[in-house]
Amino acid sequence: MPCTHDKPKLSLLHTGLPITLIAVLAAGIVHQAGFMMSAPPEGAVYEPATIAVPPRSYSYRSDGEFLKGTAPIDAPMKTVVAGPSLTITKYHVTASEYRACVSGGACRSSETATSRADVPATGVSFDDATAYAHWLSEVTGEYWTLPTDEQLAQAAGKRFPDDALGLDPDSKNPALRWLADYEREARERATGDPVPRPTGSFGENEYGLADFGGNIWEWTSTCHRRVHLYVNGSVRASEEICGVYVTVGTHRSPMSSFIRDPKGGGCAVGTPPDNLGFRLVKSTRWYAPLLKTLRHVGWTT
Repeated sequence: MPCTHDKPKLSLLHTGLPITLIAVLAAGIVHQAGFMMSAPPEGAVYEPATIAVPPRSYSYRSDGEFLKGTAPIDAPMKTVVAGPSLTITKYHVTASEYRACVSGGACRSSETATSRADVPATGVSFDDATAYAHWLSEVTGEYWTLPTDEQLAQAAGKRFPDDALGLDPDSKNPALRWLADYEREARERATGDPVPRPTGSFGENEYGLADFGGNIWEWTSTCHRRVHLYVNGSVRASEEICGVYVTVGTHRSPMSSFIRDPKGGGCAVGTPPDNLGFRLVKSTRWYAPLLKTLRHVGWTT
């Protein structure tokens, strides 16, 4: 009879003790690895202004070059259901903010450095922008990244560009697209505005995002791609071209990761951007500290 009372206690001992030991061991590893490190006390100095874009469903035109057979066509529209809210910097990273990274030895000086503090940092490559995101993560204890093309579409709202030419996708006359491309590029060159302006010069969108679609094209972490379609419109092949990334302004423009001056080359298609700059997304997920630490040790980018 006494044995029947001891069995539950033994069972609890055998199962509960290992679980407790594992939990303690895991907590020790997490602490030693720095996953739960608090933010550096000086990090608040570098914390940029952000906005929270609410969860929403939206449609926008897919990124990339789409070809039906050998003929380029407009990219299809796609619908995105964005579940979590998005925390993104309200303004582009400014020249003064970028200089702090240069002073810290983590970033290269931009090619179009300016003495003004309130002008966006321009003349920066994808590699420069990524280096800044890593540095900001270190000094704030948070996890910052470049936005994806899709995240930028979520934040930009009605200001996100639609690059469609509106031509018949079944047209067999390539001259129509050449002419439409030429006319669009002529309009874009005529309205070019190469001089960066102080933050806030181009107003805000419906979510409070400032200056999107002005004269700064924004780096994203989305690789350019080339999508080949069958005649019926289904996908035959999709080729990601990482090393060339999507930048977004008044139109999309894929750029090589090392390009700092868009007029000096590296633009795959279309009119070159006026300037290259960037803004960042902050992860608010519970596992953001883990992502930051994994990147710090070189396990992620």
